[in-house]
Amino acid sequence: MPAYPSTVPASGTSGLAIASLVLGIVACFVVTPILAVIFGYLALEQIADSGGVKRGRGMALAGVTLGWVWIGLTGLVALIWIIITLAA
Repeated sequence: MPAYPSTVPASGTSGLAIASLVLGIVACFVVTPILAVIFGYLALEQIADSGGVKRGRGMALAGVTLGWVWIGLTGLVALIWIIITLAA
């Protein structure tokens, strides 16, 4: 009788990586870029711990990068608005 594995490891793309990328692209409110960064870092950790079973490292990195870019742009716009408001 051949021995079959009792469980098959789940493979595929990390859902957190997909969520990170989508939230990084959308960036409607201040909350979505923050969630993109959080989900992206969680996805990177999940992918590293999976031993090559989970994929989506590129999407997670893109989501983290876009999230930080949007956070930086939001901070820059807020700083400019404060400077203009105080100068008036």
